[in-house]
Amino acid sequence: MLFEKNSHSRKMIMKYYFAYGSNLHHAQMKRRCSKCKYIKKHILHDYQLTCRKIRNFRNKYAACDKGKHSACDIEKKVGKKVYGALYLISKCAEKRLDDYEEYPRLYKKIYFKYNGHKVMTYTMVRKTKLAPPTERYLNIVKQGYKDCKLNIRSLKTALQPSTHLQR
Repeated sequence: MLFEKNSHSRKMIMKYYFAYGSNLHHAQMKRRCSKCKYIKKHILHDYQLTCRKIRNFRNKYAACDKGKHSACDIEKKVGKKVYGALYLISKCAEKRLDDYEEYPRLYKKIYFKYNGHKVMTYTMVRKTKLAPPTERYLNIVKQGYKDCKLNIRSLKTALQPSTHLQR
C-alpha cells in the first residue's frame, strides 16, 4: 500500500488495482473512482482474457449460462497474457469497484505481486459459458485499449469467436 496526501493534508491509503476490461476506459474509470490514478499498462502473465455470459436481474448482474450479456473475465492459462493497466485506488474507490463488479456475487478478488506491491484484480466466481461481448461493451473495452495504448490486436485475438465456441 502507498500513501498519498489529499487536499486536506491527510494521508490516503492507496492500493494497486489491475484493470483488464471496461475499467481500462479512462473516462469511465474516473466517473466511478474520481481519485484513481492510472499508473501504466501492464501484462499479466499466465492468464487469459475471456468473455462470459452474465444475466441482468434489475440492474444486478449474476453469472448465468442463459444471460444475454457478457463481461470480460480472466482465468489461469500457462503461456497466455492479459493486457491491462495498473491504477492506484483508494479504499473508497475499491468499494465503488466492488459495487460495480458485483463483488462477491459475480466477481471475486485475486492478488498478485508487482515490484513488491500487492495488486488486486477481479475474476468471475462462476465460470459460465464463453460468449462474445455486445458491440456496446466491446466498444467500451476498445476505447480502454486506446486510452492505455494497448495493442488492439491482442484484444481481437483474445475474443475471437472461435475461442468462445471451444467450450
